[in-house]
Amino acid sequence: MSWRLGIIGGSGLYAIDGLEDARWISVDSPWGPPSDAVLAGRIGAVELRFLPRHGRGHRIPPHQLNVRANIDALKRLGCTDVLAISAVGSLNGAMAPGDFVAVDQFIDRTHGRPSTFFETGLVGHVPMADPTCPRLSALAADAVAAAGGRVHRGGTYLAMQGPAFSSRAESRLHRAWGCDLVGMTAMPEAKLAREAELPYALLAMVTDFDCWHDGADVDVGTIMAVMQGNAALARASIKALCAALPARRSASPIDTVLDQAIMTAADVQDPALLARNQAILARWLTKGRTG
Repeated sequence: MSWRLGIIGGSGLYAIDGLEDARWISVDSPWGPPSDAVLAGRIGAVELRFLPRHGRGHRIPPHQLNVRANIDALKRLGCTDVLAISAVGSLNGAMAPGDFVAVDQFIDRTHGRPSTFFETGLVGHVPMADPTCPRLSALAADAVAAAGGRVHRGGTYLAMQGPAFSSRAESRLHRAWGCDLVGMTAMPEAKLAREAELPYALLAMVTDFDCWHDGADVDVGTIMAVMQGNAALARASIKALCAALPARRSASPIDTVLDQAIMTAADVQDPALLARNQAILARWLTKGRTG
């Protein structure tokens, strides 16, 4: 199988340099409009599909992202894997502004965000013990190092609701829980990618120390200044990743995770929900649609 890498660009990353055969593609999703059109192209032999998470110009706040539509759009475009890139605050003194972290765990403190493709008429429970893809995460971390960046391999990301930053008490609480990073967008993104059978990795770009550190406040101006350098390194890392990907993509266990996840018996599955999830369930439907 060939790689077709979906890239979800976070704050400060709205395009990819050096993309060949580049064109913007509008995708209709039954879950509503995605954040933006998808920039399609390739770097060398690797096909890329880039979606700016907040829309070009940063129009959409984190708590109003249509994450189901975003993941559905990447699935419809044939993506095999998804690399997300997000700006974060650090809760760990060893993870400094300018560093990258290949996240391997999440704590979800968001609320009111649609977080699953499964509803009444089709029940599924995907495993999330290890929510990121170890293969893609390792390749992404290697790419940051190859591009000259400092990268940490592993870290726990606390997803908060936003859009306001943490209070000082919240920041200290999150540190006490053992979290390394705080951000607003990785959940339910990682959960939905798993339901869509898309191996998911997250490169977190550290922009600040959150407000636990030396009593400092977090402000957008400081974050934007660090983000400019981080975004340039992120673009270089994407190029390095494309150059390092194996010529052939071997299968991942995540590719078939729905085979052990869907519980609803075939004779009571909701046809309308099956149709709405046609892209997400395409492989499973072809296999035989058994709960």
